[in-house]
Parts: sequence; C-alpha cells; structure tokens
Amino acid sequence: MSTLVVVGTQWGDEGKGKIVDLLTEYAEVIVRFQGGNNAGHTLVVDGEQFIFHLIPSGILNDDKLCLIGNGVVIDPSIFIQELEGLASRGRPVTADRLRLSLNAHLIMPYHKALDLAREAAKAEGKKLGTTGRGIGPCYDDKIIRNGIKVADLLDSSLFREKLEDNVKEKNFYLTKLLNADPLDPENIYAEFQDYAERLAPFIDNVSILIDDALHSGKNVLFEGAQGTQLDIDHGTYPFVTSSNTVAGAACCGAGIGPSKINRVLGICKAYTTRVGGGPFPTELEDEVGDYLQEKGAEFGATTGRRRRCGWLDGVVLRDAVRINGLDGLAITKLDVLSGLDQINICAEYDISGTRHTCMPGNIREVESIKPIYRTLSGWNEDLSRMRSFDDLPEEARDYLKTIEDMAGTPIMLISVGPNREQTIFLKNPFE
Repeated sequence: MSTLVVVGTQWGDEGKGKIVDLLTEYAEVIVRFQGGNNAGHTLVVDGEQFIFHLIPSGILNDDKLCLIGNGVVIDPSIFIQELEGLASRGRPVTADRLRLSLNAHLIMPYHKALDLAREAAKAEGKKLGTTGRGIGPCYDDKIIRNGIKVADLLDSSLFREKLEDNVKEKNFYLTKLLNADPLDPENIYAEFQDYAERLAPFIDNVSILIDDALHSGKNVLFEGAQGTQLDIDHGTYPFVTSSNTVAGAACCGAGIGPSKINRVLGICKAYTTRVGGGPFPTELEDEVGDYLQEKGAEFGATTGRRRRCGWLDGVVLRDAVRINGLDGLAITKLDVLSGLDQINICAEYDISGTRHTCMPGNIREVESIKPIYRTLSGWNEDLSRMRSFDDLPEEARDYLKTIEDMAGTPIMLISVGPNREQTIFLKNPFE
C-alpha cells in the first residue's frame, strides 16, 4: 500500500492532469480532494485531447476507481456534462468506476449569480479574476453552515427547506445590494430533482472507500487542483481561490488521516504562468513572454483566457516545497524553452532594497517585488523526442540541476510534450 499526493507548485496550470494520468498506471484509486469546476486538467491520449473540470484525470483508465472527495464543490450540470461527453466519445462511465462524496457541497444557481454580480461591482484593479462559476460563494455557504450537500439531494423535503431559506436570503442580497435579478426557487427545485436522479448511483462515502482500499493494500493517488500560490491561506491573498490547494488539504478533503500520506509530488512548469488578476513577480510583457505563450499554447483550460507568462520563480517553488513537504518534482513543458538564447530563474526578491527568500504576506509588498535573476544558457534542440536525461542537451541538464539545487528536492519526472510517451522518468514517486 502506498499513497501519493500530487499538487501544483505555482499558480495552477502546471500540467498536473498529464502527470496524474501517467501515474494512474501505478495506482488503483484516484481521488480529487478540493476545488471545483474552476479548475481544468488537459490530457492528450493517443492524439486525442480531453479536458476535465470535476472528474479525476484517472477516468481514462478503465480499471481504476475514481473518487471525488468532500473537499470538492460540485456543479451537477458540469458533472453530468462530463459524463455525457465521455460517453459520446466511446468512454462511458458507470458507478463502479466513479463515486461522489455525499459530504461534498453543491454549487447552486444563486452561487453563480452572486459570483458574477460581486465581480461586476468591483472597481477596475480590484477584480479578482474569478471564473464566475460560483466556487467562492459555495465555499462561503459551507463555512457559515448554510451549504447544501450532495447527500441532501437524496432527501427532497430537506433539500426544499434549505433551498427556500437560502434563496430568500440570496435574493435580498442580489437585488438590494448588487442590483441583480432575483431567482425562482421552484425552478431551481425542479432542476435539482432531475440532477438527484442522475447523481444518485454515484453518491457514496468516499472516506470509507479510501480506507477500504488502503486496508486492501491498494495504491491511492490524490489529485489536487490549482496551485500552491492560489491557496486561500498560503497564496497571494486575496488573489487566490476559495479552498486549500496544498498537500495537507488531501486529508481534510478526502477524509483520511495525515499518517496515511506517504509521499507528495509537486508539479512545476519549466517557466511560470498565471491566469487572471493578481501579482506575478516574474511576468514577461515582451517578446519572450509572447514566445512562451504562443509556443506553450498558454490558454486556460477552464476559461480559455490567455495565460500571463514569465520566468520560473524559484522563490515560489521553494515556498511550495516547504508548505507541501514535497518529496520530489515533476518538471513540465521543458520543451517550450527550446530556442531561447538565455533563460532566467528568479533566485530572490528585492523589496525596497531588502532581499527576501519567501513570498511576503503583505499584498502591497508582493506587488512591489523586483526579481533577482540567475541567468543560464539556453538551447535550440527539439526535446520532444528525447526519452532519457542523457539525451537532453547539456544546457537543459544544467537548467534542471539548477532547479533541483534551488528547490532542495529531486526531480522525478520531466515532461517534454503533451503526450503520455513524451515523459522522462527518473524515479517513480510511488516506489
């Protein structure tokens, strides 16, 4: 029995989906433990692209059990759309391969309405770049104990009672404060009764399923969404997501004890990207940034928005190693850097003349960061067909060694393209 948590080390979009898909070969159970459909994981299998927002990346493996934990917030319409999308592509999913935690919270129509109305009411420069999918308001209700859980779908009278109380409150907020339209609880009730019928076969106690798997000696892979710098506690607050994205959240978001976690793998893109608003110390607003964006096809899998691109931020990476307790790294999109004469890595921050080795907590200090770079030689070789570390050009190997030294943790995998086979395994994190 072995357990592995996979998390992003930056601002999300690090390529976790591909790495999780690869590692499912060594696991029997794959668990998504936080976030919602504001996250998107892109996989390329046999030349075919798949994008998942809720269903774990391991679903493309027919002999694996995929679980959605209680820490995830569920939009039933998106969950059903993903099931129907897979079925239409000849990959139907049944309840023997996918289960949904009865303790996960539901994203309701009023959550989406609030999300959009709140963002629209913010002044320019203070907008958070929310995806508008109701994630934050859903977590709001969870914390103040007004949430509606997946289990409530199976009790129509309890669901109606909670729904009517919430819609009354939300409509007051929407109409009186945000100048938005009210919502009809009867329409919502009818819509969600249909969802209840569709979701019922998938609803289960995910914590017990994981415990059973561990007692049976099975390997379990825990899949995080977003990245460390989007964590509600440890990220660049308030430009963060509404959940804990770090490795420790796997315990709370899936229902297992911390002693059951064996290893943590951090996914790190060979450069850094960010979608939406918020500080980005190493952002490149020049031809190099454009080069990375175009060659790396940097568009958000969920929003389609152009990702901001910049040099690899070693300060952010070291923070991720510390906060997540990383045992190793998977470096993705190394191939995108081919063709650059020089490559920079941010080693420290200069804030008002003082050097810093970690991300400050004050958002105004974060916004004033001047990165201190270490410059390395680039390379021109196409890495996409290389399958061993020794195949890589010396400059690429030096770059990877610099990342290892800066992070203080070993690199276990190197991705040189979007397909499964375009991966160099240095060490299996399950072993």
